[in-house]
Amino acid sequence: MNKKITLILIVLFSLSVSATVSQPEKEVLMKLYQTTNGSKWIKKWDMSLPMSQWYGIKVVDDKVVSINLKNNNLTGRIPLEITTLLNLQELNLSDNLLNGEIPANIGNLQSLLVLDLSSNKLTGNIPVSICKIKNLKSMILDRNILSGELPQQFGNLSELQILSLYENSFYGQLPDSVYGLKSLKSMILYSNKFTGILSSAIVNLKSLENINLFDNDFKGRVPLELEKLPNLKKLNLSYNLFSGMVSNKLSLLDKLNMTMRNEMGNVVSLSVIKG
Repeated sequence: MNKKITLILIVLFSLSVSATVSQPEKEVLMKLYQTTNGSKWIKKWDMSLPMSQWYGIKVVDDKVVSINLKNNNLTGRIPLEITTLLNLQELNLSDNLLNGEIPANIGNLQSLLVLDLSSNKLTGNIPVSICKIKNLKSMILDRNILSGELPQQFGNLSELQILSLYENSFYGQLPDSVYGLKSLKSMILYSNKFTGILSSAIVNLKSLENINLFDNDFKGRVPLELEKLPNLKKLNLSYNLFSGMVSNKLSLLDKLNMTMRNEMGNVVSLSVIKG
């Protein structure tokens, strides 16, 4: 009998601890629901159910590890409190109508592997703190109204495999540290306002499979070092201000055969090195 009572007490204590731990995270999710007009979501939450049964929420060991509310009619701003979910591995709020800025302290999410905030109306810069998320594998922020220069600390994202920032208003040169992202497989930056040269150090990106810089203001020569990337399958550098000559191999690999703009805005084709 004593053993049964002890077992019951252990179970009750465990449940008590679990409830205590989950309550702050539940409050954060409720704040997210309130701030993004949850009553107008396509798939709403039934707050009477356990968090693990809320749409788009994954819970492991009483901790929220994934929020995926893609295409669910979220409006308003991303609440700052979301950055207290320290076990969060995935944050996908893409294809919604969110506005405002990315939380400045998003770097607190040290467990984050996937960040997808694409297809919203977010403004402002990429917070420098994001470069503290050293295990981040995917940063997908395309199709917003984001601007500014990329943080110089970008190279700290040593595990980054996907960088998708297209159709925003980013400007300035790519930080030198970008060329140290040896795990990077896809770099999609088209339709922004990036400037400067594309460094020959791009040869260091051995894992790169897809690079799309279409419709920016990069200038100088197209680095022949691109030919040395063993896994490169897709390339689009067209409609930039690149000049000089380009190899036949790279010209054929480029989707638009290295069609550029000159300083006067006219369309020109780069000369191809035969052989």
